[in-house]
Amino acid sequence: MIDNITVNTQNSIRISSKAGAIYIDPLEIADEKHDAGYILITHDHYDHFSKEDIRKVAKSDSILVVPEKMSGKAQEVADAVGRIETVKPSVYGELGGLEFETVPAYNTSKPFHPKSAEWVGYILKIDDKRIYIAGDTDATDEAKAVKCDIAMVPVGGTYTMDAKAAAELVNTIRPDIAVPVHYGSIVGKPSDGDVFAANVKSPVRVVFKLQF
Repeated sequence: MIDNITVNTQNSIRISSKAGAIYIDPLEIADEKHDAGYILITHDHYDHFSKEDIRKVAKSDSILVVPEKMSGKAQEVADAVGRIETVKPSVYGELGGLEFETVPAYNTSKPFHPKSAEWVGYILKIDDKRIYIAGDTDATDEAKAVKCDIAMVPVGGTYTMDAKAAAELVNTIRPDIAVPVHYGSIVGKPSDGDVFAANVKSPVRVVFKLQF
């Protein structure tokens, strides 16, 4: 499953699955792909909700999933997708062949991602694996309770947890594989991935998907 996951930049993730191509927070997409079965948005900041990049990956029957409080903003790309679904934190959902859960994503000691905004991370259930895309979050109590096989966590600091805090989170939830994201471009340094890996404890395996 890890081989079916790519990270373009930031939290821009693509997962190939039987349910179709799944994009999370598409950003800086080079080509007009138009292959998305699903487009999942974690929150409304420009580097996560990029209308230009949504249009590059969307096709006529794509399902766009956004936090409920983004429902109005999502209408700005309604013409590019098949339909729009909204979600709240801490819910289970099924859309076609995709099963998912949402996890609250927020800051505990910074103002950038307030809990009241009800932004989310996602746990996707694909091929009997649980893939956690944390979104922009700190190491919250809800994040520490996640059960998953693959964890994709932000490590760049400033707006999210930093590399050491992300490693602590991963050491708590103990996925098989941890993938650092959200570093080395808009925020954080390329070396943040190495700091993260150095602090993740066995048997968790760190896999790098961002290339610099």
